[in-house]
Amino acid sequence: MKCYIGRGKDQVEERLERRGVSRRDFMKFCTAVAVAMGMGPAFAPKVAEALTAKKRPSVVYLHNAECTGCSESVLRTIDPYIDELILDVISMDYHETLMAGAGHAVEEALHEAIKGEFICVIEGGIPMGDGGYWGKVGGRNMYDVSAEVAPKAQAVIAIGTCATFGGVQAAKPNPTGTVGVNEALGKLGVNAINIAGCPPNPINFVGTVVHLLTKGMPQLDKQGRPVMFFGETVHDNCPRLKHFEAGEFAASFGSPEAKKGYCLYELGCKGPDTYNNCPKQLFNQVNWPVQAGHPCIACSEPNFWDLYSPFYSA
Repeated sequence: MKCYIGRGKDQVEERLERRGVSRRDFMKFCTAVAVAMGMGPAFAPKVAEALTAKKRPSVVYLHNAECTGCSESVLRTIDPYIDELILDVISMDYHETLMAGAGHAVEEALHEAIKGEFICVIEGGIPMGDGGYWGKVGGRNMYDVSAEVAPKAQAVIAIGTCATFGGVQAAKPNPTGTVGVNEALGKLGVNAINIAGCPPNPINFVGTVVHLLTKGMPQLDKQGRPVMFFGETVHDNCPRLKHFEAGEFAASFGSPEAKKGYCLYELGCKGPDTYNNCPKQLFNQVNWPVQAGHPCIACSEPNFWDLYSPFYSA
């Protein structure tokens, strides 16, 4: 089973136009990716070239202990439609959520895909407890599948906080023994790029893929996250920062101060402790939690469930 249509630049743009996405819209998206990467608008043509090249890498996308929210976040991007822009211009040779097939046919697709060069994307933490008993795919535990595939990849991307740091599955008491990709597979030589977030912004995922295609491995912080997306705190770029500095805080979610856009720190906002580009890269270019009136819960940080809960107290 293959979900790819990697047929060159002209065909890609034609399909985008049929979905109502003009070349102007496409280049606008490429510019957004370039800016998010810290390259500036002038890098947009390089982004476009990378996304429409005739030769595209094979991608093997594995699912472990997670809710599939990261895949949903990517798939629901509509400006432009991510399935046309990304999934149709790469060779998506294995993705357990998107595949139409099942059983032996898709197992064979996986084995064929990892014979050549490919990028491995892993969503979800890896259960390590009781010999991996708590998570299985096709009768094999998730660790064994990941350990077979990831070390053979040209690059590994851990997408979402479950894959990067274990996520909610790793919260106490963690009976499944779930850990992130690097903790589980580091001893096998795997050094995954961590695209943290619950879910992560699709721009951060797309930008990482583009960087791998155009410039190679991006600079990573001490948590394995690309500095170009996770180099500043949410607090540093929050539009409510002026209220924080003025000592203006919302007393409750329904208070007049909250409606005026006052700082949410006293309601539990973890923005000062959270490294992510949420204020700069809105989801679907529309919104993000703090703008919508909800405190940041530090979902892109290690052990966020245990370290930063309860979420509604400072």
